[in-house]
Amino acid sequence: MRLHRTLGTTVGALLLALAVPSSAHATTGDFLYKTSTGQDAGVSDQESGVCINLPGTTEEAPGNSPQNFTISTATVFLETDCNGDTYSELKPGAKLGEDVKVRSVIFA
Repeated sequence: MRLHRTLGTTVGALLLALAVPSSAHATTGDFLYKTSTGQDAGVSDQESGVCINLPGTTEEAPGNSPQNFTISTATVFLETDCNGDTYSELKPGAKLGEDVKVRSVIFA
C-alpha cells in the first residue's frame, strides 16, 4: 500500500511540473546581424513571440546577414514591427547572406 501512495505522489508531482509554463526566454542564444553601417550587432536570450525592431537599422538602410544561434526558429522581416510580405525564416544554426535585408525579428 505504501508503494502505491508513493507512486501516486510521484506521478502527481510530475504532472504538476509539466503543467507549469516554461520560461519566457525560449530563445536561449544569440541572434546576430550586420547593421546598416556594416557593424556586427545582435540580441540575446529574447522572449518567444515578441517582435524586436533591430537596433542600427533604418528604413533607408536595413541590416543584413542574419545568423540564428538560438534554440528557436527566427523569422526576420524587412519592415519594422514584424510586418510586411518580405520575410525569411531561419532555423536554429542558420545563416543568411548580405542579400537578406532585416529590420525586425520574432522567435517562435
